[in-house]
Amino acid sequence: MSNDLNAAQAFVKLLAVVTELRARCPWDREQKLADTPPHLIEEVYEVADAIAHGNLPHAAEELGDVIAQCVFAGVILAENSEFDIATVVRNATEKLIRRHPHIYGDTHADTVERVLENWEKIKQQERESKNAESATSLAHVGRGLPAMMRAEKLGENARRTGMDWANIREVLAKAREELDEVEQALDRNDTAHAAEELGDLMLAIANAPRFIGKDAEQTLRAACDKFVARFDEVARIAASRGLDLKAMTPSEIDGLWNEAKAAARAAGRQ
Repeated sequence: MSNDLNAAQAFVKLLAVVTELRARCPWDREQKLADTPPHLIEEVYEVADAIAHGNLPHAAEELGDVIAQCVFAGVILAENSEFDIATVVRNATEKLIRRHPHIYGDTHADTVERVLENWEKIKQQERESKNAESATSLAHVGRGLPAMMRAEKLGENARRTGMDWANIREVLAKAREELDEVEQALDRNDTAHAAEELGDLMLAIANAPRFIGKDAEQTLRAACDKFVARFDEVARIAASRGLDLKAMTPSEIDGLWNEAKAAARAAGRQ
């Protein structure tokens, strides 16, 4: 109970500070609600990066920044509508309770899959009550997410309606099919169709990791980190030998890349 009280007091203090900054700081005062999304997105990605690298102190710091950004957006929202912070928090609480009837109601759900099925049914009912998109539509799914995350979420939601690949092998077969269509379009010099087929290829690939229990965004982030490490090693090798990467041929750079890969594998970094 004391932890709950401390959390409530900390939140009240944060709200007071943000409200004062909004009233007295020239920069904070000039911000509009439309200015807040880039800051929110940046902070959320910094949390994701800290968590992915197991840096818990940094994750805690960045989570604080996310909360501060949310409160700041909420204060601006309250200035321009009837939705104050209390309403925002109350709505979030009520939604959580509503979507967990196996905890706060009499619904039975003893598996993760069953919990997710209930969650989607409740969301569907909420959309219908608001006269939103058709119950079977995916139009609402992940519209505000980055494309990689939205592609994966679309696949997950399609699976719950019974439309999905059976396994990762089928996903890879679809990816090969789309790659063939990309190459055929390039052979015709049809770059517009090639771009469309590349999109289909990327959509399929974005869904592959979930079939082996992985997350598409984190899988790609790990690949980016590995690329950075390999690139830095190639640059280091080149500098140690007095080589200029810009003056080297692709095959010469490939040779350095293979050296970097071999060194990483020898060090157990793959």
